[in-house]
Amino acid sequence: MCDYNYYQTPASFDDLVMVSDGVFLTGLYFTCDPHLDKQAITLSKRDLEIFKMTRAWLDAYFLHHECGQCPPIKIEHATAFQQEVYEILKAIPYGETVTYKDIAKRIAIKRGMTSMSAQAVGQAVGSNPIAIMIGCHRVIGSNGKLNGYRGGLKNKKALLNHEKS
Repeated sequence: MCDYNYYQTPASFDDLVMVSDGVFLTGLYFTCDPHLDKQAITLSKRDLEIFKMTRAWLDAYFLHHECGQCPPIKIEHATAFQQEVYEILKAIPYGETVTYKDIAKRIAIKRGMTSMSAQAVGQAVGSNPIAIMIGCHRVIGSNGKLNGYRGGLKNKKALLNHEKS
């Protein structure tokens, strides 16, 4: 059974739902995320230590303070390729963006391949269950446009604007 709790964001963002296995943060979703099981989040709402740590990290993020190390995260059911993409996402600096194509090139070089599908990278980015902390909002299209975001394009744009202010 998973535990859930809420985080109230500043006004320009949708609120967040934190999910935990009791020890690790296993999900951080905007309330508009279509993958969020809205019925389940009413079943087990407890205030765990991991949620307190997550709130402290998010408070620092939204106040433009140094966030420090993320709370302990565990991503379940991710493929090796998705994990590889998530590691790249974690390394994107605050306030910066990269393209899906950039990530695909990095993985291709690392694997000794001539190319890698940017669409495959996009699917992996879109499966990220930890919003904000794993910076999937920092990935944009090669044309500079904001492409799909599980947490909604409104939140993606707000996060990028927040990081540039």
